[in-house]
Amino acid sequence: MPQASPRDTYLQVAEVVKAQIKSNPQMTHLPPAADLMRDHDVSRGVALRAFKVLQKDGIAEPVRGGRWRVVREGEPVDQRALDERIADLIPAEGFEVGAAFLSASDLMGRFGVSRPTVTKALDRLEAAGVLASAGQGKVRTVRAVPNREERS
Repeated sequence: MPQASPRDTYLQVAEVVKAQIKSNPQMTHLPPAADLMRDHDVSRGVALRAFKVLQKDGIAEPVRGGRWRVVREGEPVDQRALDERIADLIPAEGFEVGAAFLSASDLMGRFGVSRPTVTKALDRLEAAGVLASAGQGKVRTVRAVPNREERS
């Protein structure tokens, strides 16, 4: 393969990420820009241009918090706000009023988002009266089991 010009480096990075996505069906999010920068010895701008190529090709899309989600053909993507998706876990997983709720770490892993993003969503659910918190570092509890109709 002929040596690509430095200007085409972002295309090479995009191809590597495409291969990773193809070889790993469980991959739901692209690696952070910092990982691409380190692994490919490129600038942040090159990493971001690679993300844009993947977006243009319909393979990835940006999500809140600066992350990028893998888009797979035929798979529906839930575009609702994170607090709505978290609230849906309460009835879906059988949480009852007074029950301890999932930790921020659990939710980060489940939704593939950062801690600040999860914290903001949990704060919105507390403000809405769905969850209650006993303070920093304490377990949140379910205050109300939301109905889908109530939030629509």
